[in-house]
Amino acid sequence: ILSLEFDLYAWSSVNICLNQFIVHFTLQLICYIMNSTPEGHSDHFEYDYETILNEFANNHTSEINPAHCRETACVFSVILTVIIFLLGIIGNGAVIWIAGFKMKKTVNTTWYLSLALSDFIFCSTLPLTIVKLLINNWPFGLFMCKFTSFVMFINMYSSIFILVIVSVDRCLTVRFPVWAQNNRSIAKASAVVVLAWLMSALFSIPPAKFRHIEHFTETLTVCHNNYEGHHQTAVFIRFTFGFLIPFLSICLSYSILICKLNQRCRSNKPYKIMTLLIVTFFLCWMPFHIVAIMELGVLKHNPVFHSAQHVTTTIACANSCLNPFLYAFMAKDLKKCYSFLSKIESAIDENMEI
Repeated sequence: ILSLEFDLYAWSSVNICLNQFIVHFTLQLICYIMNSTPEGHSDHFEYDYETILNEFANNHTSEINPAHCRETACVFSVILTVIIFLLGIIGNGAVIWIAGFKMKKTVNTTWYLSLALSDFIFCSTLPLTIVKLLINNWPFGLFMCKFTSFVMFINMYSSIFILVIVSVDRCLTVRFPVWAQNNRSIAKASAVVVLAWLMSALFSIPPAKFRHIEHFTETLTVCHNNYEGHHQTAVFIRFTFGFLIPFLSICLSYSILICKLNQRCRSNKPYKIMTLLIVTFFLCWMPFHIVAIMELGVLKHNPVFHSAQHVTTTIACANSCLNPFLYAFMAKDLKKCYSFLSKIESAIDENMEI
């Protein structure tokens, strides 16, 4: 029988997910009420980007210092983004080398290699964001404005889709061990990963389509979202397929896992590692989705809200640098003087003990 510690840990993760669902459902309901208007009025609130951006240009251009970012939220975002970039490139690069080249290829290394590749690609685009925050200007043109948005959302979708796949894979392996032994293969796992990436790319195209640049002065170009009347639809799709359905699927898989594993004597380390990855993902992305939902309502014109957008987006980006260090933290013999790479390899090895 699994240890009581693992039971409490697993149930705690499920409770966290349930709490997130309650929060998001409530916010969605509130936003629906706020967006309900009397007959004869507009049927939804939406950014009037031309008005807002022109107000920004007219009222604040004289205050912009191209060499400094004065807002506290912006300073926080710059510092944290630099840290995310450095740790993400180093950590995910290490996982790619270990899972892709050093270790024997298995179904599980396929999952973790995909996660690391997604995070590495996203982190490689962060210098553009850092420059934008530092000079308070977007000098990279329309294509890169759309491309960075595409990469961010393909990272979000591919990461959560892979986490769902791994959760279902764990569930099937425990629930139907004979079937899993006969049907789990590297080729099938690779095909599933490719399908997940294709779906992620499909969901990431609309956010990129809505990205536009606005030129105000020679030193002020803004890369922003222009939803063209589709704001609510975009937020609904992103929240539903990038958060709600995945977390419900993961909760269901873990509920089945807990019930089945209580009857077995297994190492709890693999499940703790995966649970930690999942909970970390949701904690990083939950504020982003909450602010995105609030964006539909009256709070969108509040200066504090705009600062919250900076901060929550940066926190969401932080998820891309955390996984390698979670592997190392959860590795066996942590107190011994093993190298960082050895700890990552040890953690991935432990995840193969299903």
